[in-house]
This record gives sequence, structure tokens and C-alpha cells, in this order.
Amino acid sequence: MYMTQGLLRASQLQPDMPALVSSKNSFTWCEVKTRVASLAGGLKDLGLKTEDRVAMLSLNSHRYAEFYYGVFWAGGNVVPMNIRWSMSEHIYAINDSEVKFIIVDDNFKDIGKSLFQECASLKGIIHASDNRAAGEMINYEDIIENSLPVEDSNRSGEDLAGIFYTGGTTGFPKGVMLPHRALWTSAFCFGHAANVTQRDRVIHAPPLFHIAGSAMLFAVTLFGGSHAFIDGFEPKAFIGAISELNGSMSLLVPTMVTMLLQSPQLKQTDTTKFTRLLYGASPMTLAILNEAMEKLPSTKFIHAYGQTELGPLATILEPEYHSVEGAESGVIRSVGRPVPSVEIEIVDENGLEVPRGVTGEIKVKGANTMLGYWKKPDETTETLKNGWVHTGDGGYMDKEGFIYVVDRLKDMIITGGENVYSAEVENIIMQFPGLLECAVVGIPSKKWGEAVHAFVVVRDGFEVKEAAIMDYCRTQISSFKCPRTIDIQTNPLPKSAAGKIQKFELRAPFWDGHDRKIS
Repeated sequence: MYMTQGLLRASQLQPDMPALVSSKNSFTWCEVKTRVASLAGGLKDLGLKTEDRVAMLSLNSHRYAEFYYGVFWAGGNVVPMNIRWSMSEHIYAINDSEVKFIIVDDNFKDIGKSLFQECASLKGIIHASDNRAAGEMINYEDIIENSLPVEDSNRSGEDLAGIFYTGGTTGFPKGVMLPHRALWTSAFCFGHAANVTQRDRVIHAPPLFHIAGSAMLFAVTLFGGSHAFIDGFEPKAFIGAISELNGSMSLLVPTMVTMLLQSPQLKQTDTTKFTRLLYGASPMTLAILNEAMEKLPSTKFIHAYGQTELGPLATILEPEYHSVEGAESGVIRSVGRPVPSVEIEIVDENGLEVPRGVTGEIKVKGANTMLGYWKKPDETTETLKNGWVHTGDGGYMDKEGFIYVVDRLKDMIITGGENVYSAEVENIIMQFPGLLECAVVGIPSKKWGEAVHAFVVVRDGFEVKEAAIMDYCRTQISSFKCPRTIDIQTNPLPKSAAGKIQKFELRAPFWDGHDRKIS
């Protein structure tokens, strides 16, 4: 299990086929292999040693793919940087992981210069751009042009491949240590589930610093498909990539799917060759999923569930369950069943497995699991126990082994002694006509401890009343689960760079000044 395996295979079997394409560039697999080996050689000439860290702070591009494989080839560890971080978070991650070199594109070169001044571990800043580097920065293309290709380092298995920082909703983020076997295992399971072939071209719209985006990159390479890059998700650009770059598949988070469905360009575009759409990272309501299946009739839908600590894949819900039969049986609401090599148990607060249908914490064991958190032994011990990763997600397993994620355990609302899972309430609310987004949180209540509060975003052209949503909820779920207050707005809800709704931002004003703060 080594991460350069897919690149070596693709360059051997189809050297002249396009591998990395965009509106500006196109490189064959043979060219990519040479560029990667030269980048690795250049990094080693600059002083990179085995397991030294190299960071990248950039929008999506072919160079992001070369960064991953070039660092693996050189025997180093990748540290993808979140493009939405504050300067203090960037400094923390660089110092924490002791990054030796950082690669930045035009959008982040000024931040890169500041980091070079602030972070003692940095020995060089590399400018990845078609434009020439300025000042002390090293030009990325000069490294590739002027460096001799080197042999693959052959790092594999338990060898550390990268440190992937999780989102810091409270305090600074944690660095998840992922070995080659974890990234390779998830890539294989992704590619198998999506039935990737050499004829496929994936559109990379989610940020490639995110573990889901990088996992899709690794999966498609492993199975010999090709890659199309856009800077980031924007509906018009994404739809353009389907038609102009021959995109046949992609991975999107639910908020991106919602934005795509609202785009007027979608109706005007032939999407018959766009055959697969994987979605995950956060729950997608049935209302949005049904709309997506209606507007993309030629597209098969695949639900992926996991987290960074799992490299990231744990379960898959295959296309055959995205159907009328799947809807009638309720299976379409699940995240599927464990992928090959993965075991899942649902446990109570004492770590004991609960009966089928009973909600508990989801824990996962397999070849996809992390080594631990970088420099955080206590947090590692808390999450990784006897080979099992305790996900912090609440869910249950049915008799056929399908997993239903009800919520992050920390997002569970306890109102009047009753447990309310926000995802369940959100799914009901989103079936009400005219809504674009919804987030449910717990807010302080003198009577109940916490009260259920909903934020909803209304689609253009619709007028929605709070009382009407409340009345609808009462017909669908128990009264204690229904929102007691609703904030109706037209502005989008706050989201992370990966497209996840930031519930901690929505909660913060309500809990300010209270002893108990939920994050």
C-alpha cells in the first residue's frame, strides 16, 4: 500500500493519455510522472529529508496533485493547509508540524511571505504559479525544469504519509496522522464504490486540502482515471467543467449540491455524460436529494460517510439504494454499510455494543484508521482505543447492517430530559416547500435547559412563515423535537471552506455569558 502506486501504473499503462487538465493546461500521465519525480528531486536538493513536512496553501490546480505525489515520491509528509484559516491558525499548524517548505499560489503568496517570517521551521517558500516568483520565493516551475528526476522513495504501509488538520471549531485544530495504508485503503474503496475506470474524468471542485477532496484525487489516480481542476466550487464553473472538460463524475458536499440545483445553467447543459456524483461530509436532506435525482436523471448518486481520522472513508450507500425502493424502505436515509476492510460497532457510553436499532456512538476499525493525533497523546488515547476510532457521531445500525447517522454527539440537544438529534429535525424542516438551507441548534432555556431553535434560508420567490413551519413539524415529529423558535433569513448560513454549516457560529450569540457552552 503505497501512494505513488496509482501514478506509476497509469504512466505505464496509458502514458500519452491526458491526466491533469484545466482550462489552461493539460498534462499526460508520462509528463506528470516526470514532473512529480523532478519536483521530488528538487525538494531533496533543497534539503528535504525523509518524513520532513511540506505544506501547501493554494486553490485547486494540477500543481496540487503534483504536490501530493511529489512529496510522497520524495519520502516526505504532506501538510495541506485550510484556505479559510486565520493567520494565527496558519502559524499554529506550521509550527506544530514543523513544516520545512511551504508551496503557495498567487492567491496566498503574501500570507506565505508572512509565514516565512513568523515560523522558524520554514526553510523555503515555493511559488506555484505561471508567473515568476519574486523576492526570496523559489519558483515551482524552475524546480521542475532544473532538477533531475529521482527514484521513488518507496514509502508505504505504516509509514506516515501526511498530517491532515481537522477544523478548529474550539481552540486550534488537531493534526491527524495518516499513514500510506490508510490513504491507500480509502482510495481503493472510493474507486471501487464509484466504479472508476480509465475513461473517467473527475471534476475537483471541493478544496483539495480537505481529506474528502484529496481522497477522490487518490482514488481516481489509483484506478487510472483523469482529473479536471477548477479553482473552487462555483456552479457556473462546475457546469462548464462538465461540458468543456468532459467531467464524468465528482464529489460534492450537500451545500454545493444545493447551489448547483439553483443554477440556471444546469437546465441549459447536457449532463448525460456526467454519470456519478458522490456526496458526503455532512447530511443531505431527502428534499434536496430527490431534487438532485430529478434534475440529474443520468447521474448515479453515491453517499460516502467518514471522517479525517478514517482516511476518510467508512461506509458507502450504493446507487441502487437511491431509488423508489430505497426511499420506501427508508434505506436512502442511511449512509450505507461498511466498505471492505472496515468494521463498525455502535456502542453505549461504557463502550459496550448496543442492540440493532438503538442509538449509540459509531466506532470504526480497519486498515483506513489514523496513527493518532500529532503531538497529542491524550487526545489520541481518548479517540483511538484498541484499534477502534471513536467517531463522536451518534447513530444506529439496522438488521441488514445499514448505518444511520443521527447527529454529531456534541450536536445532540437535551431538552426537558429528552434527546433531540438536530439532523432529524433538519430533515423534516427541509421537506417544507420553499426552503434552501436549514440548521438546528440548542439554545439556553430556563424551563427546558435547552430549547430547539432552527435557522432556515428561504429560496428566492418564496414567502415562508414561522408558524407554518412549526405547524408542519408537529404533524411529522414528536412535539419535544419541534423547534420552539425559528430564525427565517435570506442570507446563506455560515460555512467552512469544505462547505459544512458552522453550527458553532450560529450557537455562539445565544450561549455568550452562560456557563455551559456547546461547540
